[in-house]
Amino acid sequence: MKRNILYPNNEYIMNRFFLLVFILLVLAEVSIGQDYTLESPAKTNRIEVSVVERLTYKVLHKNETVLNPSAISITINDKKYGSEPKVRKSQTRSVNEVIKPVLKVKRAEVQNDYNELELQFAGKYGVIFRAYDDGIAYRITTNMKGEITIQDEEIEYNFGVDHTASIPVADGFFTHYERNYTTQKINALGDEEMSCLPILVHLQNGRKAVITESDLYDYPGFYLKKGTVTHSLSGTLPGYPKQYKQPDDRDVRPTEREEFLAKTNGKRSFPWRLMVISDEDKDLVENELVLKLSSPLKLKDTSWIRPGKVAWDWYNANNITGVDFESGINTDTYKYYIDFAAEHKLQYVILDEGWYDIKTNDLIHPVSTIDMEELARYGNEKQVGLILWVTWKALEDMLNPALDQFEKWGVKGIKVDFMQRDDQWMVSYYEKVARLGAEHKLLVDFHGSYKPSGLRRAYPNVITREGVKGLEQHKWEGQMANPEYDVEIPFIRMLAGPMDYTPGAMRNAQKRNYQAFFERPMSLGTRCHQLAMYVIYESPLQMLADSPSNYHKEQECMEFLSVVPTVWDETMVLDAKFGDYVLIARKSGKEWYVGALTDWSDRDLEVDLSFLGEGEYTIDLYQDGANAERHAEDFKRIKKKVTHQDKLKIHLASGGGWVARIY
Repeated sequence: MKRNILYPNNEYIMNRFFLLVFILLVLAEVSIGQDYTLESPAKTNRIEVSVVERLTYKVLHKNETVLNPSAISITINDKKYGSEPKVRKSQTRSVNEVIKPVLKVKRAEVQNDYNELELQFAGKYGVIFRAYDDGIAYRITTNMKGEITIQDEEIEYNFGVDHTASIPVADGFFTHYERNYTTQKINALGDEEMSCLPILVHLQNGRKAVITESDLYDYPGFYLKKGTVTHSLSGTLPGYPKQYKQPDDRDVRPTEREEFLAKTNGKRSFPWRLMVISDEDKDLVENELVLKLSSPLKLKDTSWIRPGKVAWDWYNANNITGVDFESGINTDTYKYYIDFAAEHKLQYVILDEGWYDIKTNDLIHPVSTIDMEELARYGNEKQVGLILWVTWKALEDMLNPALDQFEKWGVKGIKVDFMQRDDQWMVSYYEKVARLGAEHKLLVDFHGSYKPSGLRRAYPNVITREGVKGLEQHKWEGQMANPEYDVEIPFIRMLAGPMDYTPGAMRNAQKRNYQAFFERPMSLGTRCHQLAMYVIYESPLQMLADSPSNYHKEQECMEFLSVVPTVWDETMVLDAKFGDYVLIARKSGKEWYVGALTDWSDRDLEVDLSFLGEGEYTIDLYQDGANAERHAEDFKRIKKKVTHQDKLKIHLASGGGWVARIY
């Protein structure tokens, strides 16, 4: 029977209808030229994603543009993903949860609220966007078979305005991240220059943006350079190391790199590229976006992870006085450190460079002047744990035997130093040390390290790390670490995670009477500037850098240093201005601690005690003395009664500080 085309029957109509539906479904499954919008829970931040010839995202904060459309792409096995993208699927979700970190760096509970958009593209890759009220983030994902080779990743921050930025300029991919911040226009960054992370961008209307990354695993860290688009910054990443040069026991420098960034599993998520956006400077100091974006806990047992304070030997060159033995790297000296730690309720003593022979790099046998079994026994008797310094290369060369021996000795932690890289190999090394360290119940303190990028949440035994120009700089470089720098890092470096600045100098000086002495160093700024760092700077493992002999002469200071915590239940930034000053209140149990730092300008601040509960409290405070401008060690201690209704007027000398315990 012939079919009438002008008057088709019902079967013909239905077949054509289903065909049309199928075509529409296919078109919906792979769509081109779509736009997507994602807002944060309180609609503070908005991400506008465009899928046209290339994948881009735009960022707005309170309806004002922060980023113009900025490209996202990744080149895998010689193919650029993000060019001519085709969306196969999109989905959104909202998350409202509380994170309870093992180590309470800022607070015991971290509220984690965000909205998320996930786009899956033809080609088995995707991008996840997250909008928080205090920032935004995105990450690339892949769902490919086998191993893939990453040749490049396009990371772009197109500001459209030549903003001023505070930039830690790096001298290449071989760096320990101990950089000063240069405040300059984005366009002033040299064509061959690049910046470590985090970087702070000064937006309009006093707002700030900090760029960094989180959840960095099995992949190189990224840096920033001047972008090809005007007023932009672009990411650059170190290639996989191909050949090395090792001139000494600690510097292992890549001399040649591969043409690829990484070889990795084809089914994975790549690191988060994040931007914190703040209306007020103090918001940066409280921010925890890096932690929120990190992988959750990977350890089953964390009961052995104990934060605390450390008597440190290297800064003061083992200089102790009033004893009947020759001080140095020997058993008697470290017993003295253990006695000092026990007397002042410090949890650890560190044995830094010199306890093993750096010529042989033998971590199994200490130098002949050290009886490690006796020190471990003595420390255990005094309830003081030992932490051992090692170069990363020495540890890598005998990793399992060394860790087995450390555990046999009863060592509580390791300080791993001089990595100075964050290519894929080295990033994976960090995780390996964290994992194996946990298996041997060892805390890990990374020195000569890149910035924190979330490892501490998955492996909380990674208790702190350097990547900061700390107190040790005073031993040789003079004024590299100074009060100006000290009030920049809480807003930038500390935003990424804990920092082992190693405070506690008892020899203090103003600029005009400072001198660098390697074996008897002094710090720049006042005594109270040093004391306040124990409240301002976050590090669950906090050093006491000076000599026990110097601390014995400063009993009033030790009465504070013996009790100040290293982890906190609550943090409140009362007042702060980047590069000028910072004033923070932190709670531990039922007690509050308040600290303030200033730059080289003396200034007056107000401490509003309304955060206290009802009732009367005792405040035990340390303030710059009347002559601290001339003699930096001058301070005054005051005890008095206060209530939540009080507002204290405080004065900070040039390079000064102020700190209080309220109970």
